[in-house]
This record gives sequence, C-alpha cells and structure tokens, in this order.
Amino acid sequence: MQRRNAIQLIAVGALSTGARAQNHLNSCTEPVYLTFDTGHMGIANFVAEVLRRQRVPVTFFAANERTKEGDGSLSRYWGPWWKARAAEGHELASHTWDHVYWRADLPGREPRFRVRPSAGAFAGREFTWTGAQYCANIEQASERLAYYSGKKPLPLFRAPGGKTSPRLLAAAEAGGYRHVGWSPAGFLGDELPSDKYPNQRLLERALKTIQPGDILLAHLGIWSRQDPWAPAVLEPLIEGLKARGLCFATLRAHPAYADWIATHGA
Repeated sequence: MQRRNAIQLIAVGALSTGARAQNHLNSCTEPVYLTFDTGHMGIANFVAEVLRRQRVPVTFFAANERTKEGDGSLSRYWGPWWKARAAEGHELASHTWDHVYWRADLPGREPRFRVRPSAGAFAGREFTWTGAQYCANIEQASERLAYYSGKKPLPLFRAPGGKTSPRLLAAAEAGGYRHVGWSPAGFLGDELPSDKYPNQRLLERALKTIQPGDILLAHLGIWSRQDPWAPAVLEPLIEGLKARGLCFATLRAHPAYADWIATHGA
C-alpha cells in the first residue's frame, strides 16, 4: 500500500509540473526558445535541476551520442531521464540517431547525400545515403525518445552542426520532419574553446544580444571545452533574460513551427 501511494504521488507531481509548464507557456508574451542538443550528458542532471528551479520549459534534440555514463544518450541508461523531462512538460525531438553530418548533395534525379556519422559504430566514415535513409535515421531517434518518454516527439529535427542543403531539407520534409536551426544571437557558445571564449564573456554577450523570438542553442555537455559552460552560465542567463522581461517557451509554440506540428501529428 505504501509503495502504491508513493507511485501515485510521483505521478501527481509529474502532472502538476507539466501543468505549471503549460500555464507558463500560455502567459508567455515575449518568448525565447531555449533548446539543448545532446552531448556527453555529464551536466544533464544539473541542467534538469536548473530548469525545474526556474520553471523554464525547453526543447531537447537527441542523438545517440557517446556519454560519460551509459552506452549512449539514447541508451536504456538514460531512459528514465528522458521520461522525467517529458513529464515536466519539456518537448523532445530528433538530432538524428547517429549524429549524422550532411557533407554534400550528390547528382541525380533522386535525392542522395554524402554524410558522415559522428556517433555509433560507423563514426567518422563517409556514406552515400538516399533521402529515405536520412529520414530513417531521424525517425530512429524520434522513436527511441517516444519509447522511453511515453510522449510523442515533435515532428522536427536538428541537423548536427546545422549543416544542411535545400535538397536535404526537402527530403526531410517529405519524410515528415522540419528542420530547426538557431538564431545568430542564440548561439550560446558552449562548444567554443574556453580559453578564447570564457564563460563570463559568453554570458555578457548573450544577455546583451538575445531578443524576443530567438531560438537559443546549448548542449548537454561538450567534450572539448575545458571550462564547462552550464554550471557557470545557464542559471545566470535565465535569470538575466527574465529580468529583461523575456520568458521561455518550447518550439511547440513557435510561430514558424506551430502549424507544421499541428499538421504532422504531434
């Protein structure tokens, strides 16, 4: 009986958190759209804690990348983490399963692309993929997110590195996925070398340049950055943007994507 009551309390708490996020979304009049791509996941729990404390809803783009714990960011190890984020009202979307970089379009009537995965068994090798193969890689990450979270991901994706072509975007849309990049001011710089771009400089630049409507980009851990970004910058950034009168919403509410999402079944 005690165990059943505890489970019920957890469920009620998750629903309450999701409802608070929706209420915040409904009252948000000058939004920015904070998004996170996966990475080594070493700061994932810290990021989740800050978002809960600040009541900030975000959109996560996930690929099955190498992590500090577990087999990959979409492995069974991280399943409960994704489930908890969905329960809190965050949105999920694909970053391609193998974190696949577009390299070039190839000639021919049918869309074909030269691509290079940076995760998985074939990381670092180049392949020729059809549009259908590329869409299948997007879909694989989306399906895994749905399996772990119990929530249907948005019909959106983010190409690794933001590298695309018009032909690639058309192929992805034919498969049901629209691409999401980021605003110039929304590039938060957490993947830049920390000796040239220290955290304080990145924070000051973001607070000065971000405007309503911007899509912001950060990661759940960057292997190459010596001085980690999130512990120093994330919460001061959120608090500073709030102090400027800005609020936070997920991409479900973004005017450029809301109709697409409604039409494509999320």
